[in-house]
Amino acid sequence: MNKPNYKNGSIVNLMASIKKCFNGKSNYEPFEDLDIYDKNIILIIIDGLGYNYLMKHGRESFLYKNLKGRMTSVFPSTTAAAMTAYSTGLAPAEHALTGWFMYLKEIGTVVKILPFATRAGDFKLEQGKIKYKDIYDEKSFFSDLKVTSISIKHEDYINSEYNRLVEKGAKKLAFSDLNGFFKQINKALRINKKRKFVFAYWGKFDYFSHRKGTDSQEVKKHFDGLDKKIEKLAESLKNKNTTIIVSADHGLINTREKDKIIELKDHPKFVETLAMPLSGEPRVAYCYVRPNKVRQFENYVNTVFKNCCEMHKSEDLIKNHYFGLFEPNKKLKDRIGDYILIMKENYIMKDFVLGEKRNIYIGNHGGVSDEEMFVPLVVIK
Repeated sequence: MNKPNYKNGSIVNLMASIKKCFNGKSNYEPFEDLDIYDKNIILIIIDGLGYNYLMKHGRESFLYKNLKGRMTSVFPSTTAAAMTAYSTGLAPAEHALTGWFMYLKEIGTVVKILPFATRAGDFKLEQGKIKYKDIYDEKSFFSDLKVTSISIKHEDYINSEYNRLVEKGAKKLAFSDLNGFFKQINKALRINKKRKFVFAYWGKFDYFSHRKGTDSQEVKKHFDGLDKKIEKLAESLKNKNTTIIVSADHGLINTREKDKIIELKDHPKFVETLAMPLSGEPRVAYCYVRPNKVRQFENYVNTVFKNCCEMHKSEDLIKNHYFGLFEPNKKLKDRIGDYILIMKENYIMKDFVLGEKRNIYIGNHGGVSDEEMFVPLVVIK
């Protein structure tokens, strides 16, 4: 198990470095050897671009040539937890957004936290007059920066309630395609003559990796095109007092074998121990267990699932700082279940609820493997 290195080697430490660069403060330690002071900073996050992918498929790339090292993601290594860490500078222990699926005690149901819709039936919570600020109240990374901050995200979600909250204080620029993404980065640098922090998120690499697998030609073609665009951007910014940092929220691991896919419909004796559907991720499952079924739950995991996953009491992973180093958010315990199942090798665990589209992807993330946990740190000066 790769535990996030929140002390001096994770994405929250990168954000502490950027905050220090702009004269801000963080509880997390900045990197000691990241010379990015007195410059504009462009932080490009490529969703799903794991360090291992770069080492395996990208050794001829511009990104590899500018690779400074690797960092850990957060736990779980997934977009909701990691992108919120980037947008706040906080680990999941503090911001308490813990996976794609989350049980919200406030409304008594499991939701898809980024689209802010129920897991069952895909009911948009905003239609029920439930606001994101009702369940999330942490401070944005951008809110107290003394420089011009710009967030660049896809037009489909840049103005979502989630983005409005976690990126409060940043100007927003939307794009619709790859050319538009880089056009907006250049536009951001021209907004005024002041020093700037540009936060740009690209999601399509993750999209293709989920559906085609990280070893596919489709993903490699997409990566090569993205790499060339970043090289062109870097060339255009030479001698313009700007540093480009490229990283990711997580990597992915491939699950193509049918015998590595655990579907709970095939395990009714396990399902009857659960008080509600699984939340979290296919690689990290949060389990809410019926009090009178705890022994049955533990026995089932320790026998039937013993080769597939590791079982942990959720409170133990909090105490052991898997979610972060500092005082946990009061809502954290309610959002990670009684037990956490961390998948071994490349196993995934899936259940489905009413009204939910049946998707089982090749590429998956959330776990603690090298492929998922390590992300690249690329610095282009």
